[in-house]
Amino acid sequence: MVRGAYTLARVVVTVRAAACWLWWLGVIAAAPGTAVTFSPTGRRIGVMAGAALFIVAAVAAFTVRGGRYGQRADAASRAAKSVYLQDRRVTARTWVRQRRWWLLVAFLVAAGSSALLPCAAGMLMAGLGAGLWAKTRRVARLERSRDALLWVRPDGDPASYQLTGIAAGDAAPGGGRRRR
Repeated sequence: MVRGAYTLARVVVTVRAAACWLWWLGVIAAAPGTAVTFSPTGRRIGVMAGAALFIVAAVAAFTVRGGRYGQRADAASRAAKSVYLQDRRVTARTWVRQRRWWLLVAFLVAAGSSALLPCAAGMLMAGLGAGLWAKTRRVARLERSRDALLWVRPDGDPASYQLTGIAAGDAAPGGGRRRR
């Protein structure tokens, strides 16, 4: 156990930030692919391959490591009264800042691949975002069933979760904005 004050960030907010960014960058990268007419594979094949990749990526993002949230919630301890609960916006902004170059490279690759296979890579990114968003819904059900929110130290071990009451912080279960 750590002595003194430290910061906790919501687990589901980080997953939701990833879902949002991957979804919108994927949609934006796939959109120009619908106008591509000079591709060697053709627009129809690219869109059909993209649709298949969207479904596969969404299912994979939803199922991969799906049970770890429940296992880590079982092993979680209650958060101390001296912790600082990080704001939802700060958590999302920190996640994006740490991964902005990876997001940029993924977007450029997805948009550039439209010359070879239109829409496919963008729809793959969007599928990952949709699967992660569905995963946030599953974690929200977990949080509601336990009447506790899952938190993690952003600068510490990502496997050590801590719990607070359902009313703590500014994010509702699932990571969305809390309705007042």
